[in-house]
Amino acid sequence: MSDTTNRAGPGRRAGIALAIFLVLTAAALFLFPAEAYLWAKAAHVIAVISWMAGMLYLPRLFVYHAEIGPGTPQSETFKVMEQRLLRVIINPAMTVAWVLGLWLAWQGFGFSGGWLHLKIALVIAMSGLHGYFSKAVRLFAEDRNEKSARHWRLMNEGPTLLMIVIVILVVVKPF
Repeated sequence: MSDTTNRAGPGRRAGIALAIFLVLTAAALFLFPAEAYLWAKAAHVIAVISWMAGMLYLPRLFVYHAEIGPGTPQSETFKVMEQRLLRVIINPAMTVAWVLGLWLAWQGFGFSGGWLHLKIALVIAMSGLHGYFSKAVRLFAEDRNEKSARHWRLMNEGPTLLMIVIVILVVVKPF
């Protein structure tokens, strides 16, 4: 197999898995319209879990990547891992989470409630962090990372802290 075929394989498989997920979600919404909100909520939770898994793992890869020199075989492996994680898991999961989350906020709450406004603000912050990590993937790929492993260890806490507050807002709805 050529190197190009190997690179396309995981992306193609992830695309197929995402398409199947979206088709099954759409089928559930169509076949069970009375439960559409619950099916959308389930799909939203799956997307959020996938997004958060990637957001928690990617900065950990940056820690290890920052500790080795550019141009090494390990550095090249980390580049592939980071790019695939971002393109194949994190980006699609974030997109699905946003689309379904906005639909759920509109359908279930009419975009009202202080807790919901704060949650949306925190999800925007998480999306900003996602953008920061995306830029880091590009800089690592270009061997232009200027951040230390310590920086990436600290950045690894960002998604965790945001996730904790978001989950409390969703479950407790304090205001």
